[in-house]
Amino acid sequence: MHVMHVALGGCLKAPPVAYGLTADTGGHAAYVLGAAAAQAALPRVARIEIVTRLFHAPRLGAVHARPRERVDAKTTIVRLPTRSDGYLSKEELEAELDDVSAALIRHVEAGRVPDVVHAHFADACAVALALRARFDVPVVYTPHSLALDKRGLPGGADGLARRIAAERRALERADAVVCSSRDEAERQIEGYGMAAGGRTHRIDPGVHLAPDGGGTARARALVDPALTQPDLPMLLAIARPVPKKNLAALVEAYAATPGLRDAANLVILAGQAADASGAPVRDALRAAVGRHGLAGRVALPPRHAGADVPQLYRLARARRGLFVNPALHEPFGLTLIEAAEAGLPVVATREGGPSDIVETVGHGVCVDPRDPAAIGRACLSLLADADAWAAHAAAARRNAGLYAWDAYADRSAALYARLAAHRDAPALRLPRHRDALVVCDIDGTLSGSHGGAARFRHWAAQDVAPWAIATGRSITEARRVLARWSLPEPHAMITSVGTEIWYADAAGRAAMDVAFAAAIARDWDAEAVEAALLAAGATMQSRVEQRPFKRSCLGDAAEARRLAAALDAAGLEARVVASHGRMIDVLPARAGKAAAMRHVAGLMGLGADACVACGDSGNDADMLAEAGRAILPANALPDLDALVARGTVHRAGRRHADGVLEGLAAFGLGPRRAALATVELRAP
Repeated sequence: MHVMHVALGGCLKAPPVAYGLTADTGGHAAYVLGAAAAQAALPRVARIEIVTRLFHAPRLGAVHARPRERVDAKTTIVRLPTRSDGYLSKEELEAELDDVSAALIRHVEAGRVPDVVHAHFADACAVALALRARFDVPVVYTPHSLALDKRGLPGGADGLARRIAAERRALERADAVVCSSRDEAERQIEGYGMAAGGRTHRIDPGVHLAPDGGGTARARALVDPALTQPDLPMLLAIARPVPKKNLAALVEAYAATPGLRDAANLVILAGQAADASGAPVRDALRAAVGRHGLAGRVALPPRHAGADVPQLYRLARARRGLFVNPALHEPFGLTLIEAAEAGLPVVATREGGPSDIVETVGHGVCVDPRDPAAIGRACLSLLADADAWAAHAAAARRNAGLYAWDAYADRSAALYARLAAHRDAPALRLPRHRDALVVCDIDGTLSGSHGGAARFRHWAAQDVAPWAIATGRSITEARRVLARWSLPEPHAMITSVGTEIWYADAAGRAAMDVAFAAAIARDWDAEAVEAALLAAGATMQSRVEQRPFKRSCLGDAAEARRLAAALDAAGLEARVVASHGRMIDVLPARAGKAAAMRHVAGLMGLGADACVACGDSGNDADMLAEAGRAILPANALPDLDALVARGTVHRAGRRHADGVLEGLAAFGLGPRRAALATVELRAP
């Protein structure tokens, strides 16, 4: 496979990269290089090209004027010239995109057409789409940092409206969208107002740190001369010097929180002094240090090498400190994973990707970045609680591997291969004229045992019966969990507690069932439902859990009954579903896993009596009760035991997917093959 990455902004070069050298040389460069290095390690990847822009700027490095630069045996950086030969900011690049597109087409014409083009940022996607128009090559788009959330933030670009329009075009036209966090997949992208969810794949990236030789000597030499008590715990922040990173608020929090300056030093790595665009932020930081009398407590290194960064994380951990990310909004948060690699606890913004990372790794707390007092309190509390610090540090070491480039490479390359092999896959198909439809929950039902998941994968490959998933997760999260457990994508995906149905083609492009959406939309007023829940004192789950046809709260079964009564008193038609003793989902009256199961079965010419439902928790109860046959794995929650009295329910002796397979065998759904007829569902 020949993979081409396109990333036009910043100072992209073979490692080590001087991150922060310019305002546009940040996390996306680490992402591109990390992804390329991991993909190059795959036997099925033969060649990788990283396409960027050529420019002459000696102060930024002569290498950026070289047309080609070898990274490794498979990977080459290709730099394309444009009419301007100097360094250009992200905003200035807009005027050069036609030149870049023409130069890239000439480059490909003179060489070889790649199998896939992975574009990073909307400007690169515009160039990739021009290449697709010429060579019919599939385009994957990674936004990295979407502009829609930047409206109203300090330092917003004058061309924000144009950038938002460019991002909307990229999201609409790319063959697939790869993003890094739930917030990006389920809130930011959907904020652009088009149905990109069926082409969006959340694939967790890893970390790509420059080799440092071990130890902490470089880090100590970098920061200790500025500190009067260098052995104190260290609050470490590493960010580009731009206002949205909110570094000034961190200094204010450090200065204003009683006891914090006595408990720890503050070290902020804010880019390089060579980057003039970052001077206002660095000047403001120095002024704040002087204004608050923090000399000797704060280190602001004016420059650093790539090898210094891993040593700084290591030094902060050795001194029992913290990593702090106070950004007003962080699209993902690679630095939080870098901190986890070092076993360093974190205090992070709750806005954007960090919430996902901290929840997954368990190595710190998230705070409101607009509240300096909250930032300061969180830092002081974690520093003062030795047991909590140790628990977070242990979780960091234990779980950092969940974000790994090798896993990213496997899943991204599989997506590339599907796109390349199935450029023409316009129809979405469901098997028809079959005897049964198997519908399975994912979490705790199909997942939970890697061996069981592998055995279920074998069952699915035998085409014993068509099958679907029915999950509380969104489409992107469902796909991510299926991939994590090496489970195949089914014929249909019922997601968000039976409020959305998706069908995927061979290329992995999924379309929502708009007929089902229209059916459940009647008499559903999401805003009124949410207002009534809040008026009743409901504790809402995070924004990312709220879907167009689902409002999610926290609480047990008793709380669910109370909220149902409140909605009824307000004259609102809705279903209230409790599960796992702590989650409540409020859905349209016509929605739910059972309703979605009936809809999919109907498209296949089947009734609910031909369905086999498999689940383990309360939000599976309606489909388990309505299906002609049902399977409860041994780990199913006790609140489903009442279903066992039905003669058509199999209570398995085995757990997770093995329990599902046990039940399928009991119902006579052993391996067999039959001729397939299909019904086509045209993508909207």
